[in-house]
Amino acid sequence: MAKHVKTNINIKHKDRNRTTVFWRGILAFPVIIFVATFAQSSFSESENWAAGTAGLIVLPTILALLFRGKYPSYVLTFNHALIELSTRLAAYVLILNDKYPSIEASPKVSVVFPDVDGGKKLIRWLPLVKWFLAIPHYIVGIVYLLISLFVTVIAWVQTSITGKYPRWAGEIVFGTIAYWNRVQGYMLLLVTDKYPTFKLK
Repeated sequence: MAKHVKTNINIKHKDRNRTTVFWRGILAFPVIIFVATFAQSSFSESENWAAGTAGLIVLPTILALLFRGKYPSYVLTFNHALIELSTRLAAYVLILNDKYPSIEASPKVSVVFPDVDGGKKLIRWLPLVKWFLAIPHYIVGIVYLLISLFVTVIAWVQTSITGKYPRWAGEIVFGTIAYWNRVQGYMLLLVTDKYPTFKLK
């Protein structure tokens, strides 16, 4: 069983739909609005948007782990579904594939959580300091994000013209999404106590 949150995205490199790639931001707008409706969560909306975590149930999870040593199954299910939805949206907006982000689970984009055994495999007090321990990851993650946005602009132009998405761009963009999911898994989703790696893969 993996110790980190694992992200799987089926990247399409050839035979891309150039029309949908060109208008990707506009086409994704309804799903962006849908995800935004989950923005009422334990931290401020601006902080959630900054980390791409709108709607995750965080504070109740911290309290449940701290005082009961349990990770409520219904919270785990909700957080898992929402992080997968956000990942599908990111994969579409960042043109990794042409699959319109479904509001239901999709085999083309998945996020796998470590087994927390109802919270028994987690250290009860650690969520109190994870936000602090993860500060270096915020800095590195922002750098990765800026690079990915720059790379996506280049890939967007190339894919819109040729219908082929460059593999080098896919590695960087996918790595950034996977990186942020690992960090969120440690600091916000609280499904692992294993400190995340700084690598893209």
